[in-house]
Amino acid sequence: MVNVVITGGAGFLGSRLARELLAAGSLEVAGGEARPLSRVTLVDQAPVPPDLADDERVTAVRGDLTELLDPAAGRPGTLAGAEVIFHLAAAVSGECEADFDLGLRANLRATEALLASCRALGTNPLVVFSSSLAVFGGSADHPLPEVVDDQTMPNPQTSYGAQKVVGEQLLADYTRKGFLRGRALRLVSISVRPGRPNGAASGFMSGVIREPLAGQRASCPVTPDTEVALASPAKAIAGLRCAATASDHAWGGRSAVNLPALTVSLADMAGALARIAGPQVSALIDWVPDPEVARMVASWPARVRADRAARLGLTPDPDFDSIVRMHLAESRSGADSGR
Repeated sequence: MVNVVITGGAGFLGSRLARELLAAGSLEVAGGEARPLSRVTLVDQAPVPPDLADDERVTAVRGDLTELLDPAAGRPGTLAGAEVIFHLAAAVSGECEADFDLGLRANLRATEALLASCRALGTNPLVVFSSSLAVFGGSADHPLPEVVDDQTMPNPQTSYGAQKVVGEQLLADYTRKGFLRGRALRLVSISVRPGRPNGAASGFMSGVIREPLAGQRASCPVTPDTEVALASPAKAIAGLRCAATASDHAWGGRSAVNLPALTVSLADMAGALARIAGPQVSALIDWVPDPEVARMVASWPARVRADRAARLGLTPDPDFDSIVRMHLAESRSGADSGR
């Protein structure tokens, strides 16, 4: 039997991951044999979606992660019995730039508390940490290469990226010491995300598709020729599941793995929307520059060479048209519910 904990479990990726794990019903942990999934604990400050709350295998724990993991608070062990922990909870990029202390609490202190709690378990759990391509960036002394790969040195240009780098390094050191088995996966911008917009600087990459398809206007803060690296929700979930199921040998070390990404311009995204939904829909995109968002986006890599991920069988989306079609199909079926 396998017990799984997902922090950020009420969010879009967390709830989608939970649904896929529950639907599979079993998990092959670190290359081992498939074993039945006995419990999935979803930790979040928000309530979990009703369909997950109704599943008898799901336990919902609501509250601030750092407080829940504080041993001095005398709370019951949030991670007790967990064999696999997906650490997805985080404050997003735009929030961290606007509120430095929020980023420190949500992304650094919470990660420190989670790793310390894993060590205290004494059971060597497998921890999948959702990092980000925001760990990369360009500066005068260390320009961003045209293509980042598995050997590219992190050089974050945002608070969010810096906090993710620290999380990666802490995870690697806890792994080196044998306290846990850490797997860091650098996610790319996810498009198309359903639901309401969030505070991520990359949120427009979903908004320029999601809102026009719903008959609403959407603002794009970067120029049409801006290239971005992105992945569909399905590819992101596939990467997270792979991080939990790959053997130690296949995973290949303690450093983070880059998720494969599709490189596409905003003009190409608008073109895909026009081909699939009609030019009257893509005409709902308003091109309104936002220098601060454009600065952050320009600091992120647009082209990724993910050799380690490819050896694990992970692939990028074939094109953006397929991503839009997938979003439409899931929207109609209700499969993409979640914030």
